[in-house]
Amino acid sequence: MAPSEIVVGLDIGTTKIAAIVGRRNEFGKIEILGMGRADSVGVARGVVLNIDQTVQSIKTAVAEAEAKSGVNIKVVNVGIAGQHIKSHQHRGIKTRASAETEISQQDVDSLIDDMYKLVMLPGEEIIHVLPQEYIIDSEQGIKNPIGMAGIRLEANFHIITGQIAAIKNIYKCIEKAGLQVADLTLEPLASADAVLSDEEKEAGVVLVDIGGGTTDVALFQDGIIRHTAVIPFGGNVITDDIKEGCSIIKNQAELLKIKFGSALANENQENEIVSIPGLRGRPHKEISVKNLSHIIQARMDEIIEHVYYEIKNSGFEKKLIAGIVITGGGALLKHITQSVEYVTGMDARIGYPNEHLAKGAEDITSPMFATSVGLVMKELQRIDKENPLVETPANSIAAEPLVAEQQPLTVDTIATHSDPEKARGGFFDRIARFFISDDVEK
Repeated sequence: MAPSEIVVGLDIGTTKIAAIVGRRNEFGKIEILGMGRADSVGVARGVVLNIDQTVQSIKTAVAEAEAKSGVNIKVVNVGIAGQHIKSHQHRGIKTRASAETEISQQDVDSLIDDMYKLVMLPGEEIIHVLPQEYIIDSEQGIKNPIGMAGIRLEANFHIITGQIAAIKNIYKCIEKAGLQVADLTLEPLASADAVLSDEEKEAGVVLVDIGGGTTDVALFQDGIIRHTAVIPFGGNVITDDIKEGCSIIKNQAELLKIKFGSALANENQENEIVSIPGLRGRPHKEISVKNLSHIIQARMDEIIEHVYYEIKNSGFEKKLIAGIVITGGGALLKHITQSVEYVTGMDARIGYPNEHLAKGAEDITSPMFATSVGLVMKELQRIDKENPLVETPANSIAAEPLVAEQQPLTVDTIATHSDPEKARGGFFDRIARFFISDDVEK
């Protein structure tokens, strides 16, 4: 199996914008060629609010990815999220001319294309049409109808919509950054590909991607996407709560959350204290780690309760054998799995995007890069679907690139990216008094 085309996933998040360059190697694993990231300053709760600032962040992330991968990036697969995302269930019907001929891929594509013609509410546009199951002449539960015979072809669809204005703003940002959009992908679907196994999707599982501005939910059962939702709360709301509750500045609050935060207040000792430097020579401020965790737990419980409401609303609460998989930057919060299990009564684990990655990509196995890795995987799947019989020769990547023009690769240009946020850790946990450097004021 020859290496596949080079593709680029671009995650436009609320706290960071990440661009990952990758391809599938000869063993079927995702080989990461380079990664770039930049602070996201023009996005709030998954929606672009400032075009120019977002464009600048995209350019910064893409330039870093180009420098590390040796690839000239032209086309990207972009993720979309935000409170405006909605999901609907709909049944489509197609009457065929003859029962003698086999149902073809063209029949299925025609049925899916009809769904894109549905009339939506003003200002809404269909992003994805996801087939759940097919019905042929009243015979239900068919996952793949191709090759079967029948007159009446029906299907249940999961349809995902978003606001036209929000979608157009994303396209505008990509174009102003000098790039083209290969496809637009709902972020929880991308994250699900990166961190969930086929067995979990078959057994029944809920993906919870806790980002900076939103918490994305995707529910699978019997290998089929059953429910999606975007909750307009994320890690930034927790940071804001710490800022207000402790009367400190935002970057101090963020550092407190990462270094000493916990989703369960009872896991902290009463005498654990964090000392925060005062502003401009003012006295230091002392903050109890237990009180800090109380603030975090209150907001995290609210987010998890929203997730649990979506699970119950889906009707599949009792059919989720694999429980909940938590990913995104919020999954790095200490004791998050215990908190989720306590609120929902369901098993939980942290989802790392490392199962599908080739060796050498350890720097992006953090849950915060699950969406970016998933976007690369989704684009590779789309290319495979469009060219199912074509195996790309290894030397054709540089000759006729689909989404990026490759320059000569050397060992030195393969992506290496250190993530300071991974340095958060537990060796501070049981010290009676802590000090945070004055650098957080800068």
